[in-house]
Amino acid sequence: MNQAVLNEKEALVSLISEQIKNSSSSVVVEYRGLSVAEVTELRRNLRKENVEFKVYKNSMVERAVDACGYGELKEALKGPNAIAFSKDATAPARVLAEFAKKHEHLVLKSGIVEGKVVDINTIKELASLPNREGMLSMLLSCLQSPVRSFACAVKAVADKKGEGETATNEEAAPEAAAE
Repeated sequence: MNQAVLNEKEALVSLISEQIKNSSSSVVVEYRGLSVAEVTELRRNLRKENVEFKVYKNSMVERAVDACGYGELKEALKGPNAIAFSKDATAPARVLAEFAKKHEHLVLKSGIVEGKVVDINTIKELASLPNREGMLSMLLSCLQSPVRSFACAVKAVADKKGEGETATNEEAAPEAAAE
């Protein structure tokens, strides 16, 4: 082989390795049977969630996953595959699983999440989780709950004391008027 071609391939393997290492989540899907319009729609949906969707030759991806230490992923690299990369651990799984529900030709295969090779079941579980903003709002709600409960209890005590003082003042008012 020509040295220039080998250098290009090495650079591509290095690029794929960097994408895998820099991503919190990488999901492999088979897209055989999707029309160009459907793939365009999928790419648009992924782009909204800051997910990069790439198609590489399987042999290049195999070399990259070997270089990164994720050799178990090679089993999923059969047929026409694409990989979705993201810094958000749930975004690729969520968007791809939602798209796969409507388009039976998109097949979720495997992936790497937080440095571990995961199977299709784990990807589906990740897909059920909310996005980062959703998780933060759930956390905030949990943190606010005790404060809200405390505020309601203080308000109830204050209202009860207020009612007791009002009754005492009303009883004292007729006595003052009689004198």
